Amino acid sequence: MSLPRYAGHRLLLGLAQVVGVATVVFVLTEALPGDAAVVIAGDQPDPDRIAAIRSRLELDRPVGDRYLDWVADLLRGDLGVSLVSGRPVADVVVGNAGPTVLLAGATLLLLVPLALGVGMLAARREGGRLDRGLSAVVVGLYAVPEFALAILLVALFGAHLGWFPPTAVGTGGNLLAQPAVLVLPLVVLLARPVCSLSRLIRAGLIEAAGSAYVAHARRLGLPGPRLWLGHALPNALAPVVQQLARTTDWLLGGVIVVEAVFVVPGLGTALVDAVTARDVPTIQGLCVLIAVVTVVVNLAADLVAFRLAPRTQVAR
Repeated sequence: MSLPRYAGHRLLLGLAQVVGVATVVFVLTEALPGDAAVVIAGDQPDPDRIAAIRSRLELDRPVGDRYLDWVADLLRGDLGVSLVSGRPVADVVVGNAGPTVLLAGATLLLLVPLALGVGMLAARREGGRLDRGLSAVVVGLYAVPEFALAILLVALFGAHLGWFPPTAVGTGGNLLAQPAVLVLPLVVLLARPVCSLSRLIRAGLIEAAGSAYVAHARRLGLPGPRLWLGHALPNALAPVVQQLARTTDWLLGGVIVVEAVFVVPGLGTALVDAVTARDVPTIQGLCVLIAVVTVVVNLAADLVAFRLAPRTQVAR
């Protein structure tokens, strides 16, 4: 299969996935108990007042009509309007995206060199003490859930030792003004991806090191760094790229947990607040945005993997 044909196939599949996710999100948000009218009514849950608010917000319209209108708005790039604040959902996304993009971008920027370093160290010392030690640490760390690791780091390094700020309260969303605020969230976000990627890199490098072309390069007297970086590593990258895409998917969920624990005012916090307030358009808009990002990232990863290993059957 040629690259353009493969790209078209994956693009159509991605569009179908986005439509499916959008439909499921709409159905699930409609199934939430209560609605924004009840939340807005607050301490005065008078049935007439709730009915008036529901009518003003057009929540009393048939579900099918609202779904069709929502899909039509999405096709025009309109994510809707928040039922609680009255702001366009796009403004909510723009206003809260900064901390989330910063955390995710910094995580990906640090993830690749860290995973490469750990994986290569373990592969070059296969079966040795360093390899066994790194493997034990990686497996143990990977088993710790994100929220548990976050709470442990906050209790130890934030509250007990006072080395780093335990939360981002007081930053006003400008995390770069106090870089120390980023340390603990980044450690939590990096922990599991570094473990999974480094193990995959280690396995790929060991397999590549035992291949005929690497053995031939070794017989030619190529130095160690050139042998590993120039010959073994490129042939271990295809599965790593796809795993990196899945890590990006995980980041979208992991950031929500991290932002909740460390009180970071990003998209994850906005999504949690929207669920609490039953702000359906905001929930739907954020979930669809996450779905689109996920599909785009996986499409790019599949194309890179297809290019790196054109004769390998790429997962569909």
